[in-house]
Amino acid sequence: MKCAIVIPCHNEAHFIGKTLASLISQTRLPNTIVVVDDQSTDDSAQIITSYTETYDYIKLIQITSSDEHLPGSKVIQAFQKGFATLNQDFDIICKFDADLIFPDNYLERIVAIFTENPQVGMAGGFCYIEKEHDWVLENLTNKDHIRGALKAYKKPCFKAIGGLKPAMGWDTIDEILAQYHGWHIQTDTSLKVKHLKPTGNTYNPNTKYKQGAAFYRMRYGWLLSCIAAAKLAKRKGKLHFFKNYIKGYYRASQQKLPFLLSKEEGQFLRKLRWDGIKRKVFLKS
Repeated sequence: MKCAIVIPCHNEAHFIGKTLASLISQTRLPNTIVVVDDQSTDDSAQIITSYTETYDYIKLIQITSSDEHLPGSKVIQAFQKGFATLNQDFDIICKFDADLIFPDNYLERIVAIFTENPQVGMAGGFCYIEKEHDWVLENLTNKDHIRGALKAYKKPCFKAIGGLKPAMGWDTIDEILAQYHGWHIQTDTSLKVKHLKPTGNTYNPNTKYKQGAAFYRMRYGWLLSCIAAAKLAKRKGKLHFFKNYIKGYYRASQQKLPFLLSKEEGQFLRKLRWDGIKRKVFLKS
């Protein structure tokens, strides 16, 4: 299987070299790596160029987008620019962040997952962050969810879901749509990826209501949004976020923001979420 990787990058000079070093050390090398430098003002481009001059399968493209670092939209727009440069001669497309260190067998294992089960459309490992000189699981999601930082898609699945949506919540929407179209999602707990920059560190303060708006736009509904908001706020250890999420949901509903899923896809999402909640309640009882 041929593997293509697109890495959006914005001011990642402290990390992008380590990410690329881990990818060129893979036991199964990627066929193409495209790094999209989105108007970085640090040395990101120079560091990437030092790799493109040595490895012909690594390419750098430079783009100009909005100055605001908004979760979801900016990074996916950069990914789309990189994806558009690919010649489509790939079997697996990966969207990776520019602040990760991958274990040497990461791509080899991802290819094996897709090969062993043709129904798997998305696969990935888990992010670990450094705390007190130890690497611990960045526990922001369930074990059956693939973090947006390290998504890998089988090409037919990626086409079926229509690519990635440039909006907050894209890394939930892709999994919902994959399952809606009959694909399976598979995570591998043995794939421990070092996440060098904790999630959310660079988010614009003005985005504090966007998570709640994303729940609305994904058609979670009021009760599920409350449950999801409470769960996420607890995991982040910032319970006041719950109020922001709910306020964001309410604002989005008042403004009648456009939905990101169709009515049928929204029904599918809610059924998946409620089934998951029922399973957890049943296991605890």
